[in-house]
Amino acid sequence: MDERTREYLRGRFADYYRAAELPLPPAANEREWGHIPWTPGSGTTMVRHQSQLDLGDIGGFLTRTAPRHVYFSAARYDDPGASTMGAKGWRGADLIFDLDADHLPGVDPAETSYKEMLAACKDALRRLLSFLETDFGFTDLRIVFSGGRGYHVHARTDSVQSLDSDARGEIVDYVRGRDLDTDGLIRTASAGGATQRLLRTEGGWGRRVHDELRSLTAELRDCPETDALDRLTSFDGIGEGRAETVLGALKTNPQAIEQGNMEAGGPGIRLLADALADRVVDNHAAPIDEPVTTDTHRLIRLPGSLHGGSGLVVTPIDRENLDSFRPLVDAVPERFTTQEVSIEVETSQAVALGGDTIKLNPGVHSVPESVAVFLMTRGDAAKAPA
Repeated sequence: MDERTREYLRGRFADYYRAAELPLPPAANEREWGHIPWTPGSGTTMVRHQSQLDLGDIGGFLTRTAPRHVYFSAARYDDPGASTMGAKGWRGADLIFDLDADHLPGVDPAETSYKEMLAACKDALRRLLSFLETDFGFTDLRIVFSGGRGYHVHARTDSVQSLDSDARGEIVDYVRGRDLDTDGLIRTASAGGATQRLLRTEGGWGRRVHDELRSLTAELRDCPETDALDRLTSFDGIGEGRAETVLGALKTNPQAIEQGNMEAGGPGIRLLADALADRVVDNHAAPIDEPVTTDTHRLIRLPGSLHGGSGLVVTPIDRENLDSFRPLVDAVPERFTTQEVSIEVETSQAVALGGDTIKLNPGVHSVPESVAVFLMTRGDAAKAPA
């Protein structure tokens, strides 16, 4: 990034912060603060181990320094400005989840548009929220568009504050469906003097596997027998004979399937449940970034700040507004929508932003400032001479 571009962006970021009112996290004075300034060259320098006392008024600090990125710690400390982690005096930490489109299975950043990547990431966010709200019972979660390629979720209840890295890692394993053991999804119950092995259908991964089993059962009952048998034999461990037994159980004893009975139809039902569990993990797991959740000293982006790699706002989202949230429209700073700016691009660009798609060939162009800032922060354009 050349000096003209860097100084322009620094100035416009300062203008944004001058007018912005950023909500601070709870106990802001007990958290470590960090930022990345607009430094020359391709590298970045993180300035951290600062307290609110060191910075003074956060809004004033951001206006004066106009950093490229702004962060605060998930943790609270006795002395957040201490220069080493050991000297800070850890008090506890919020539970943070990070979803990044770069890490989503099946998403190739080189082949997928930014808009498509963000849509895929929102789908993953919905899966994550299903676990956090339904399985863990979290309420009052803070959902934030990162301003880049994904979303953050903050859980701040008292029950999570003292969790160590290992405990947070167990939550990661659960949400990602890592090493899911079907045995753990089955309980033993007594019925008429006999014991039954039943899927735990009341919630969690057991409910998800049961829902998949019920859906498959309905599908098989409605299709020709030869097709149903072919479908069953496509699963590992289920041959023709076992498929016939399983299909008979599915058709003649649907109540057993509703109960999650793993013994109906012999061992074939259990094999089928094992195969379906793998599919459920593929379809329902949330591929969160593990180090963000397990790191009890993690710095996370400040909501309301600008992302220095896009010029978009790190945007808090009310839970009820998640479905209608449009990151490439709603996270565009209003400050950058009132004028056009001349930029120079060296390669062809297509930018979907603010509800419009702008295509640029190599050369100098006058474009909406939000598009100019987006391209310049990503290194895809330079500020043209006035």
